[in-house]
Formats: sequence, structure tokens, C-alpha cells
Amino acid sequence: MEKIDREFNLGIAREKAFQKFLNELNAWWSKEYTWSQDKPKEIRIDGQKGGLCTEIGPNGFRRDWGRVTELEENERIKLKWQISPTREPVPNPEKASDIEIVFSENGDGTKVYFEHRDFENHGKGAAEYREMMASAQGWDYILGAYKKYCEK
Repeated sequence: MEKIDREFNLGIAREKAFQKFLNELNAWWSKEYTWSQDKPKEIRIDGQKGGLCTEIGPNGFRRDWGRVTELEENERIKLKWQISPTREPVPNPEKASDIEIVFSENGDGTKVYFEHRDFENHGKGAAEYREMMASAQGWDYILGAYKKYCEK
């Protein structure tokens, strides 16, 4: 199944772009893409190999979105994306897709390369899931929120 890939430039240093993605997820992630909707308490990535990408909602409600499979400080983040086509958590990482975000220097700014692949691992509904995440309301919307956050 075809991967989703996006590339864009930010007018901030690579280290700052990386830190904003990794450590400030709660500030820029689109609330429409949470289970808690307008009431998430915290969205975070534990910045180490094996660290969880987690949403904490009202009353301590917790949903794990995935797990860090690789992290190179200020350069790359790889995640198992453990959210199914029906928006439910996928505990088995073999049934999850993969995300990679690469940060590289681009003059005074940063080039960000984003890739979401291996949708077929999700099984039933994977093609529709990939199509939705490739649309303007999917990763374009989410990454647009990140870019806007970095440029304010």
C-alpha cells in the first residue's frame, strides 16, 4: 500500500523544530484528533526508544497512540502508529503502521520530512484509513497545525 509522505520548511532551527514536535505536542496537536476532543489534559511523546505516545484525558483517562521505535536527538523520530482505522488503540505493534519524521538543516531553517507507511498492517479498513489520512483533513491538517505553531 502506498505511503503518505509530506515535506515542508520551517523558519526555525532544526533543534527547536525537533523539540517543538517532541516536547510540545500538547500545544500544537489538533484537538479534533484526540479521544478527549476539546478536553485533553495532556498529549505527549516519551522521548526515548520504547517511550509511549499518549493522550491523558479527563479523570485520568489514558489512550496510548503508539510507541517510539527510534529517536535520534534533533534529527529523527520513528513511531509505531497504534491507532486502528476505527480509531481504537491497537495493542499489537505488528498490526500498526509506521511513522517517521526527519528534521534536517535547510539554510537558517529546517526541512521536515514526514512519512506514514505500512497501512496494510492495520488489516480491514486500511485502504480507507490511508485515504483519509492522505486527505486535506488528515496529516495535511495535523502537520499544518504543527507548522503554524512553529511559525508564530
